[in-house]
Amino acid sequence: MNWISNYVRPKINSLFSRREVPENLWTKCPECGTMLFHRELSDNLNVCSSCDHHMPISPRARFQALFDGGTFVEVPVPAPIADPLQFRDQKKYPDRLKAAQRDTGEPEAMLVAEGEIGRTPIVAACQDARFMIGSMGMFVGNAFLAGCERAVEQKRPFVVFTAAGGARMQEGILSLMQMPRTTIGVQMLREAGLPYIVVMTDPTTGGVSASYAMLGDINMAEPNALICFAGPRVIEQTIREKLPEGFQRAEYLLDHGMLDRVTPRGRMREELITITRMLLGMPPAVVGDLPAPEGGGDLPQEAGPDTPASEPQG
Repeated sequence: MNWISNYVRPKINSLFSRREVPENLWTKCPECGTMLFHRELSDNLNVCSSCDHHMPISPRARFQALFDGGTFVEVPVPAPIADPLQFRDQKKYPDRLKAAQRDTGEPEAMLVAEGEIGRTPIVAACQDARFMIGSMGMFVGNAFLAGCERAVEQKRPFVVFTAAGGARMQEGILSLMQMPRTTIGVQMLREAGLPYIVVMTDPTTGGVSASYAMLGDINMAEPNALICFAGPRVIEQTIREKLPEGFQRAEYLLDHGMLDRVTPRGRMREELITITRMLLGMPPAVVGDLPAPEGGGDLPQEAGPDTPASEPQG
């Protein structure tokens, strides 16, 4: 046995060798630069614990935090034509879609689901800012309308989380046509007397902000979210003037009457429960584990003030 080769050399190599650490264990906050452990960041819903910066969060992660028990059912969305214009810039449009699908694990930029929040059935849709900046194409238009139709069919409120860089240029005029289509969907909800609540996240811009994002019965936003049609840099270059501090951010829009609430992500679920039940004329949600509401997809019938708690709800 060679003592130097079999013992000393491996010992020295272990002391000086560089241990490989997975790159996805830590995330650097883009706002303050703090290194955040991935589990702590995930538990905090992708909000920096140091500066409260709200980072992008996937629709599935958002829905798991939103719905009771993290349980929801996806609403099917009709698939549009894959590449209607045969568009190509530096890459073919189908190649860009495949790359975004590979990176996000989602088929497109919007996910629609139904479930309960605080035992209140709702339909919700969420855009994914990681999927081509959440841009609005034909699929997003189809998904939004599918959510509206499902909400009308089941008589449920419709809650939408927006995140988009605007219309998807690879689909040209077909993308722009989603603006009136989604507006028609909002009108369907109003005619049915159902609440339509919009939560704008960073960023909500372009054709999305010019259509369904600003048409909510209640318009909410996450802190410091960029909400605009044209970005501040474009406006500054056009008018050649310095814009006010925080211009087009959520707090600025709240101060100027464009928003009803700015709510941190950690309190969003409770806020939405309170608002939806208020708009539906229902009593406040009871804290604790309540029995599942009866009546299938219809809204649960709440007990009156004189109804004993032990009586079954109709």
